[in-house]
Amino acid sequence: MKTKNILITGGCGFIGSNLVLHLAKKYPNYKLINLDLMTYASDASYLKTLKDNPNYIFVKGDIRDEKLVNKLFDEHNIDSVIHLAAESHVDNSIKRPLDFVTTNVVGTCVLLEAFRNKGNGRFHYVSTDEIYGTLGATGKFSETTPFDPNSPYSASKASGNFFVNAYSETYKLNVITTSCSNNYGPHQHREKLIPTIVRTALADKDIPIYGKGDNVRDWLFVEDHCVAIDEVFHNGKTGEIYNVGGDKELNNLELANKICDILDELKPKKTKYSEQLTFVEDRKGHDFRYAVDFSKIHNELNWNPTKDFEGKLRETIKWCIKNS
Repeated sequence: MKTKNILITGGCGFIGSNLVLHLAKKYPNYKLINLDLMTYASDASYLKTLKDNPNYIFVKGDIRDEKLVNKLFDEHNIDSVIHLAAESHVDNSIKRPLDFVTTNVVGTCVLLEAFRNKGNGRFHYVSTDEIYGTLGATGKFSETTPFDPNSPYSASKASGNFFVNAYSETYKLNVITTSCSNNYGPHQHREKLIPTIVRTALADKDIPIYGKGDNVRDWLFVEDHCVAIDEVFHNGKTGEIYNVGGDKELNNLELANKICDILDELKPKKTKYSEQLTFVEDRKGHDFRYAVDFSKIHNELNWNPTKDFEGKLRETIKWCIKNS
């Protein structure tokens, strides 16, 4: 697939910024147009190394703005889209569900329509394992697991999946989708779980743990995710979904204790950080467990997640300390 000009939405967010840096380094001849609304979760400073790169263009704007999106396609001769822009915090979706509907559903459709009329490359939709709902103590999500979202956030992302599939079937477009597990790594917003634990621990405040802390997540290092997106975007089969997992399941309490142990080493104090762990009222509709079967992307594209979870977690915590 010949690709030169890629529109990356949400490129100043956590995953997006890491992806922009990855692509700019690996494909210096690609033109990367980063469209980001610069909401509270965006941070352009992480991409400051690209400020003098003639093939990197930042545009502040809304994916729901049809006029702007079409203008960008025309001005930059955009052939492909990697769509990451989304409202993504579950707690916020419970408080303000309509924000998630307009951004994650309407915004996705605006992009698909522009791509249908003007693009000739590939449309890559970055989704989440949360579209599949929740698991019990055993089993994993596969690409054929029926969608069963339980939060406004996951419902809005699942809606995006359906529209991507509909555009593929109706208009025979070159679309592809990845659904990832929980990401962690440098440049993650302070509201997410790992930065929250580090931030509250260092501030000598209660470290909040939902319910009993037994909800399980599959943790994926963000740079591994970026490599997976790269591989699927360039080499994946049109119309397919690829699950991307970290192969590292931990419940929230286990993760919190690991972080506290590392903080005890990096920023020691008289008491253990784990003494600050505090159980709080559980999240509404809190999914019990996520686990991802990534055998498809492994078998077809030879992708695997990093095996050094402890090292990558330590790296992440050091970044959180430095940027706290």
